[in-house]
Amino acid sequence: MGKITFFEEKNFQGRCYETSGDCTDLLSFFTRCNSVRVESGSWVLYEKPNYKGYQYVLSPGDYADHQQWMGLSDSIRSCRCIKNVYGNAWRLRLYERPDFGGQMVECTEDCPSVQEAFKFREVFSCVVLQGAWVFYELPGYRGRQYFVERGDYRKYTDWKAVSSALGSFHRITEF
Repeated sequence: MGKITFFEEKNFQGRCYETSGDCTDLLSFFTRCNSVRVESGSWVLYEKPNYKGYQYVLSPGDYADHQQWMGLSDSIRSCRCIKNVYGNAWRLRLYERPDFGGQMVECTEDCPSVQEAFKFREVFSCVVLQGAWVFYELPGYRGRQYFVERGDYRKYTDWKAVSSALGSFHRITEF
């Protein structure tokens, strides 16, 4: 299990809430979140309750301002600890069409630019064979983030993306 502390103000000030487990609705513990301390584990933070809205994947460390985790606002309403990821191997298949159609590439390393590396303009489906990953909407690990773990994703909406644009991705290595 991991351990995370949320603070209402920047620089770890104001009211705080500490947890070691998943939480579907954080509103009763704080009204806004401007800094976070991740003591252990990797976490997915969500902008809305019930694991919905924008996602932010954080590994152990101190985040003194919501912009340090690329937060678009100070709204964090649910969180879950990344678990059930075994070993230290990563393998992912990306497909240029829904339902695993079209060209496929298999990846085992981080990728700062999907278009440069694979010449894909869009990624419509994927299979995560090993490990856990963070997808980014833009190249250079920027833009909206999407957490994916072992499983089949027949269309981009299965990983909660708003479009088929996949600019970059990296492995989650801290658990």
